[in-house]
Amino acid sequence: MSRNYQIAPSILSADFAKLGDEVRAVIAAGADLIHFDVMDNHYVPNLTIGPMVCTAIKPHVGNTPIDVHLMVKPVDAVAAEFAKAGASIISFHPEASEHIDRTIGLIREAGCKAGLVFNPATPLSYLDYTIDKLDLILLMSVNPGFGGQKFIDGVLPKIAEVRERIDAAEQRTGRKILLEVDGGIKADNIAKVAAAGADTFVAGSAIYGAPSYANAISSMRAALARI
Repeated sequence: MSRNYQIAPSILSADFAKLGDEVRAVIAAGADLIHFDVMDNHYVPNLTIGPMVCTAIKPHVGNTPIDVHLMVKPVDAVAAEFAKAGASIISFHPEASEHIDRTIGLIREAGCKAGLVFNPATPLSYLDYTIDKLDLILLMSVNPGFGGQKFIDGVLPKIAEVRERIDAAEQRTGRKILLEVDGGIKADNIAKVAAAGADTFVAGSAIYGAPSYANAISSMRAALARI
């Protein structure tokens, strides 16, 4: 099945001293989305960036969507702030919300697309009640909290299962749902992740750690084209 693949460089791996330049550079190199990792040192063991940084990069992204991944608890107030700051997509972890439906509703009412994020050990049963309200499902292929980790191969069957669920939901409702994978994605494994069913790929160090962002992204696209 032919899919429209999207590459979402994670600014977690960018040079924060020149973040506007870094964002413009990956967009010029062919990025489809800008992935924005938010960690609170409570839900995950790290502290990164907040809505103020999203507001700051918004003028630099043009029409490229900002894809915000909230690794925070509680989530509702932070999601609202990111909607105001210019996010296009806001995804969160079901474990971080007391009322998952309400959080999805708040995100969509604020004019953003809503996503649900699954850690490697998080059960997919949360989708039984939410999939028809989601625009994106993000599967973590590492345990969240730090960039630069190795891809966990055990997530591949989970990607395939989510693809089946998405295909069934899309047939039922006609709504498009992105299947995004984040963690350890690089040119030499992106094809197997796509073959399992993913269509959107978050890559941090594999792009921002490369000498040429354009070459890194085109290597990924070349691997995807061979599927």
